[in-house]
Amino acid sequence: MKLSELAKGSSVMLGVIVAGYVSTTYVDQRFATSSAPAQTNSPEGSACVEADGSWKNWPWPNVPALSPKCR
Repeated sequence: MKLSELAKGSSVMLGVIVAGYVSTTYVDQRFATSSAPAQTNSPEGSACVEADGSWKNWPWPNVPALSPKCR
């Protein structure tokens, strides 16, 4: 292995590490501090599907499959 190959590999690895850190920080700031109410384990706080197909009590964009219909 030549010194130039080692330098290229090291710079790519450093770039990947920095990009991963920056993207993790962005995701934490963007999605972790939402103003949505905290989820509880009570039945009225669980995710459910309304009659029109919308979701209730689920603040995140990804929705669990097979959630029950709301009462």
